[in-house]
Amino acid sequence: MSRVRHWLPLVLALLAPLLASGQNPQTKVRLLLESQRMAPGTTVYAAVELQMPEGWHTYWSNPSDSGDTGQPTRIDWTLPPFLTAGPIEWPVPTKLQEEAGVVLTLSGRATLLVPIRIASNAPAGTVGITAKVRWLECQKSCVQGSALIQANLIIDNSAPPSAISEAFSGFRKQLPLPQVFPLSFRWLDPPSVKARRFAVSFRNPEGVWDFFPEPISGGSFSSSKEGRPGSDGMIVVEKSLEMTEAKWPESIPGLVVRIGEGGKPLAAHAVAGAFNPAREGLAAMEAESGTAAPSLPMLLLFAFIGGLILNIMPCVLPVIALKILGFVRQGHEAPKRIRILGLGYGAGVLASFAILGALVIAVKLGGKNAHQGMLFQNPMFLVAMTALMVLIALNLFGVFEVSLAGGALDGASQLASREGIAGAFFNGVLATVLATPCTAPFLSVSIGFALGQDARTNPGLILLFFLTAGLGLAAPYVALCMQPRWLRFLPKPGAWMVRFKVIMGFPILATGIWLFSLAAGHYDSDGLLWLGMFLVTIGFAAWIYGEFVQRSRRRKLMGAALAAGVLAAAYLWILESELNWREPSKSAGTKLVGSKRRGKHKLDWADWSPAAVTEAQAAGRPVLVDFTADWCNTCQANTRTAIEVPPVLAMLKSIRAVSLIGDYTHEDPAIAAELAKYHRPGVPLVLVYSKDPGRPPKVLPELLTRGMVLEALEWAANPK
Repeated sequence: MSRVRHWLPLVLALLAPLLASGQNPQTKVRLLLESQRMAPGTTVYAAVELQMPEGWHTYWSNPSDSGDTGQPTRIDWTLPPFLTAGPIEWPVPTKLQEEAGVVLTLSGRATLLVPIRIASNAPAGTVGITAKVRWLECQKSCVQGSALIQANLIIDNSAPPSAISEAFSGFRKQLPLPQVFPLSFRWLDPPSVKARRFAVSFRNPEGVWDFFPEPISGGSFSSSKEGRPGSDGMIVVEKSLEMTEAKWPESIPGLVVRIGEGGKPLAAHAVAGAFNPAREGLAAMEAESGTAAPSLPMLLLFAFIGGLILNIMPCVLPVIALKILGFVRQGHEAPKRIRILGLGYGAGVLASFAILGALVIAVKLGGKNAHQGMLFQNPMFLVAMTALMVLIALNLFGVFEVSLAGGALDGASQLASREGIAGAFFNGVLATVLATPCTAPFLSVSIGFALGQDARTNPGLILLFFLTAGLGLAAPYVALCMQPRWLRFLPKPGAWMVRFKVIMGFPILATGIWLFSLAAGHYDSDGLLWLGMFLVTIGFAAWIYGEFVQRSRRRKLMGAALAAGVLAAAYLWILESELNWREPSKSAGTKLVGSKRRGKHKLDWADWSPAAVTEAQAAGRPVLVDFTADWCNTCQANTRTAIEVPPVLAMLKSIRAVSLIGDYTHEDPAIAAELAKYHRPGVPLVLVYSKDPGRPPKVLPELLTRGMVLEALEWAANPK
């Protein structure tokens, strides 16, 4: 008897579907044809009409907006070979909240329209059209129903109107209308997440709207976040899609539906649901700000202005010093020559920005996150740039004399010589490389938009934004060279330029020291020593070259061989053997929270993580998050002038705020995903979270003032 009790629940569970199917279905089904007589080569519409009693419903093509509840009606046709049934054209469903979740239902008299194509070689005569219809009908419980329906069609060259064809106009009124207003689809999460949110954005002055997606092979949707019009009429509907397959869809067709009382549809439009990469970033801006995002031409203007502002950012100041020296050299040359050199500098900038754009495209195609300062996270790049800055400084100090034109600069008269197209081009390249970690006003919005594009479908747009920013960076120098008379105000070349040249070496050397500190952070304590030894060694090789090759009249070949030998030793022995520069220490990039950070900063920062934010908000405390990097000069300026200042420190203490730092000096996928979430091309990103966990954070601008930070903290402590 105990064995019977043990197996009885299992037996009943197995028999439940059979018992349910044995119940009498309540839905009545019939098959209608729009015309009883059709010619070959035409299409006749069939209508599968489901008549349900009050309180019962069946399900739409995608029955459940949350989970696996429901089952769509299925039609299996039995047709002669010269007839082909098309896809079902579904009526607009009703949104219904059930215990298991949100379902999309059909009730009352619902009609499924199906086009049936008649082949041009179809023989004349009467043919039978048969379909087996299977459905799930539900009230408080659900019953599986099925029916075999049939109709006859006469095929000949005459097609008089059918007696019931007028009914089909009523059937078609149940279908959604075509799309009649602009609409955009965009992803809200990166492709790396399992359940990826997307948003549907459009304008409508009134109502509550939702999006009912068609079923996606290998995908399941979660319930919607309905959209209501903002102050400008912008409506944003959010959904989430989880894919079991690797590839995300390029489009999600479905319906945008205005919802009335009880989930009844008041209006519905069928949409293709294509994700437009060129509009994705703009729609994201609209959704976040509640206002219209800048147009593409406006964003391109932002890229140009941002590139223009880069000329006064600290990153590029050493190159400005070189350009001042170049202008003095060029000031009294022939106008044609000056214009050529200006174009050479512009070509160097544009070529470098084109390479950066191509690098971003390659990184994105590789499935990795691309951002504005990614080169400065690469230790090999930092070591090479440090060595280059040291060599340029030694050149300006006169240790060796290699001009950018390729000739020797051994006196004031040589200093007045032509810079050379190669030198102008090199200056443009150098300016671009040093500008990569800088974030200028306007540039973050435009480059952030470019980095958000799909590299597979829109590589040209990414490249266009980088080239436009390059035009902005090159514009002042090219404009000066296009008007050579403006350079006549500069002093004439002379002996004073020898001292000026040496003075210009110091900002270059300072840049080299800064790069050295960044490169050293990728290696352990021994690596710091060997990196310093490498720089000393290449400096020694440069001195040998200048002393025994350039300034000596004998044994130049021996001097060149010795310099080459020292350089080879610097690379093979120090870089490859001792420093192991291509494989930096994994522990060197480990973040420190304790004494090191407290000694460098006035705030007691803790490491950022989503869990740390959640924990602080759960305790009822506001949160300040600073995403920063050692190579980001704008970040350091924000910290010194707007965050770690007495008024802000006092406010943080008084409201018991938690201060979190996201250190992006080294690559961090979690921080990269957070930056992408807020459409930033890189750091800085400062977020202020309210003590109310239900409110989204305030996103502060790239360049901060203490007033901005204080206002955000006041909001976080006293949410309205």
